[in-house]
Amino acid sequence: MTKEHEQKPNPQEIPQAVSINDQMKRRFEEREHLAAAGINPYPYSFDVTSTSKAILDSFVDESAEEVSIAGRIMAIRKMGKASFFHIQDADGRIQIYLKRDDVGEESYATFKLLDIGDIVGVKGFSFRTKTGEISVHAQKFELLSKSLRPIPIAKEKEVDGQKVVYDAFSDRELRYRQRYVDLIVNPEVRGTFIKRTRIVAFMRNWFSSNGWLEVETPILQPIYGGAAARPFTTHHNALDMQLYLRIANELYLKRLIVGGFDGVYEFAKDFRNEGIDRFHNPEFTQVELYVAYKDYVWMMELVENLLHQACLEVNGRDSTIFLGNEISLKPPFRRLTIADSIREFTGMEIRGKSETELRNIAKDLGLELDPKISSGKIIDEIFGEFVEPKLIQPTFITDYPEEMSPLAKKHRSEPGLVERFELIVGGKEVCNSFSELNDPVIQRERLEEQARLRQRGDDEAMIVDEDFLRALEYGMPPCAGLGIGIDRMVMLLTGEDSIRDVIFFPHLKPE
Repeated sequence: MTKEHEQKPNPQEIPQAVSINDQMKRRFEEREHLAAAGINPYPYSFDVTSTSKAILDSFVDESAEEVSIAGRIMAIRKMGKASFFHIQDADGRIQIYLKRDDVGEESYATFKLLDIGDIVGVKGFSFRTKTGEISVHAQKFELLSKSLRPIPIAKEKEVDGQKVVYDAFSDRELRYRQRYVDLIVNPEVRGTFIKRTRIVAFMRNWFSSNGWLEVETPILQPIYGGAAARPFTTHHNALDMQLYLRIANELYLKRLIVGGFDGVYEFAKDFRNEGIDRFHNPEFTQVELYVAYKDYVWMMELVENLLHQACLEVNGRDSTIFLGNEISLKPPFRRLTIADSIREFTGMEIRGKSETELRNIAKDLGLELDPKISSGKIIDEIFGEFVEPKLIQPTFITDYPEEMSPLAKKHRSEPGLVERFELIVGGKEVCNSFSELNDPVIQRERLEEQARLRQRGDDEAMIVDEDFLRALEYGMPPCAGLGIGIDRMVMLLTGEDSIRDVIFFPHLKPE
C-alpha cells in the first residue's frame, strides 16, 4: 500500500490497549457526540465557591443561597423536562435538581449524554425539595470530565425483609490495586487517610512545640545502618558506587546531635527488603526523634502522653478498638522487662543463660530455630512467638540483652542488659527506644561483634560505619532516641487490621 492510500488514525477511536465492554463502548460514543457538538469533555477549570458540606450546614429555609459546586455524579434520574442527580465532592454528597427550562435545550441535551462517574460543575441556588432534601437548583451546569470507565456502585435490594448490599467494590486486593476507585465508592476509606494526616500533623506540632527541629537525612546511603534488616541495593552510575535505600535514619540523626542540636526528628520513608504481610510493607513510614540529655525512662513518659493525646485528637476519647480489642491509651502503661515477660507467659527463665541453654529452652517450647542465629535472636524468637501476641493493652517491654541492641547504652544497674524499651499494643510493636550509646570505644566493639554475626550468616546484622564512629569520637551528649512506626500507629488509632488499609498504594504482586 502506498502512503497515499494509508489510513490516518481517527483520534476518536478507542485505543487498542483498552479492554472494552458494552458500557465503555457507549461512553466512548458519548464522548464522540459531545466533541461533535463542540463541547469539550475535558475543559480547563471551573470556579468552585462552595462544598456539599458547607451548603448543607449553612442552609436556612426560605433563604436561597447562590452556590457554585463541582463533583462526581454518583446517582442519576433522567426524566423528561427535569432530572435529579447526586454529586460527590471531597466533603460528601448533595442532590442537584436540573430543569430544562432553566438551563436551556442545548445544555439539557448535553446532560442526557452524562453518566454516573462523570464530573460536573453546577451553578445555582440552594433549596429544599418537597421531600425535605436540601439540594441545589441548577441554573447552569458544565461537564468537567467524561468518565470512560463505569464505576462500581453498590446496590441494595430487600431479601426476606432485610436490606442486602450487592455489587459493592469490596474485594480487598482490587481495592488496594485501584485505590482511586476505592476512594470514590467507599467514603469511609477517605476518613482513614484523613485521620492519618491529622495524626502526623499532631505529632509534628507536638515535637516542634518542644523546640525540636524537623530535619531531612539521606535516603540513598553508602552504608545502611540503624536497624537489623536487609536493604534494597541500587547503583549510582556517575559515581560508579553501590548505594542502599535506608533501613533507618538513626545514625544520621545522631550525627546532628553530635553537631550541637538538642533535639531533632524526621518523618522518614524507610525500606526493608523483607517479607510482606498485614503488618509489614517493604516501604513504610516512621518518625525518629533524638533528644539530648534525656534517657529511656524520660522517653517512656513522652510516649505515654503522645499516644494518649493523639488518640484524643483523632477519636475524641482515650481508647480505640484494634483487632477486636478495646484498648485504653490512658497513662500509665504497664512496664515489664523482656526476661520477666518470657517467664510470665512461658514459665522459662532466660536470665544468665548461655546460647546452648537458650536453644534448649526454645526446643522445649516447640520452636524450630535456624542453627546460625545467636542468643539475641533466640530470645527474640521466643518473645515473638509466646509473649508479644498476648500483650493487648499497652505494655513497655524493657531491658533487653546487649546483643539484641548494639546501639543502646548498657543498663546502669543490670549487667549484660541495655536500656531499651519497645511499646507493644494489640500484640504488635508500635515503637522502639534506647538510652543511646555514646561511648565510641564500646560502640566500635558492638559493631565489630555485629560483623562477626554477619560472618556466621546473619544477613540482618549491622555493618561497621566508620564515619558514624568518627562522629561519636567528637563527643555526643547523653541522648534518648525513639522510633515510631507511623503505619502501625495509624492502624491502632483508626482500628484498621492491615497495613495495606493505611497506605494509599501498598506493594502487591504484579497483576
